[in-house]
Amino acid sequence: MFVNAIEEIQQFTRPIHTIVKHYNNNFIQPGAATLFFVNELGVAITCKHVLGQLKVEHDINSKYSSFKDEKKLLGTKIDGKYKKKLKELEIKYNYSSQEEIAQIKNSLIDCTDSSQFDYFVHPTLDLAILKFKDVKQIYYQSYAKFLKDGSQLKQGKSLCRFGFPFAEFNNFKHDLINDEINFTKTGNMGSPSFPIEGIVTRHVVDERKNIVGIELSTPGLKGQSGGPLFDINGIVCGMQYETKQYHLGFDEQKIEIVSKGRKTNVVNHSFQNVGRCIHVDAIKQFLKLHNIKYYEQ
Repeated sequence: MFVNAIEEIQQFTRPIHTIVKHYNNNFIQPGAATLFFVNELGVAITCKHVLGQLKVEHDINSKYSSFKDEKKLLGTKIDGKYKKKLKELEIKYNYSSQEEIAQIKNSLIDCTDSSQFDYFVHPTLDLAILKFKDVKQIYYQSYAKFLKDGSQLKQGKSLCRFGFPFAEFNNFKHDLINDEINFTKTGNMGSPSFPIEGIVTRHVVDERKNIVGIELSTPGLKGQSGGPLFDINGIVCGMQYETKQYHLGFDEQKIEIVSKGRKTNVVNHSFQNVGRCIHVDAIKQFLKLHNIKYYEQ
């Protein structure tokens, strides 16, 4: 049903790759998110929470770089006071927990020849605009065409989301000598795109009872945040931003099942996972507010 639409959507939808290293841990955690372009001028939209991940990169990395510089001045580990000095330094930089993020690197894949951008964030919705700066060349082939009449998005309408939920790229490494994580030019540089369809179940309204979102019968997947919601014609109807869980009340205690030839008791709590998307009308209003060129169909 959505074959031709997906071929159109993938021309202007792009992944964001992220690598994260926590303090005192050499494990690199990859992650992905999504954005899509709304015109030929290097302007894209994504979720506000995705933009937040891009914005913190400089501050987090600068903080850890300063920490490493001061750490070099502590002396050697054979110094009897080294552990005490290191502990004091960790407290100073709030690295007392291994859960603290020490480094984060982001890569916006096949967007434009520029990685710098200005941005606007919506005051209440999980929505942000990225305007790439000093763009001389774009690497996407088309741009979104938004649904002209948002009132068509009624209960029961079949729609599809598109994004990059599975971070299967591995083109990164940890430079142990300099304690620095980086993307590399070797390894798997891509992540598979993934569509997931559903029907409109309900609308999401704000405090003034204005429709600002669309709920679908299926969940949006992690990494699809910022990806487009579209119909069978490839017309954009919204943008995925969160998944909600509703407890169904079908709780079962000590259900006896047979697994691998053995009886065992399990506990089951059932939930309905539904995806939520920013409504196309709310997106267009925000674009219009900031004088961003967009297209309708």
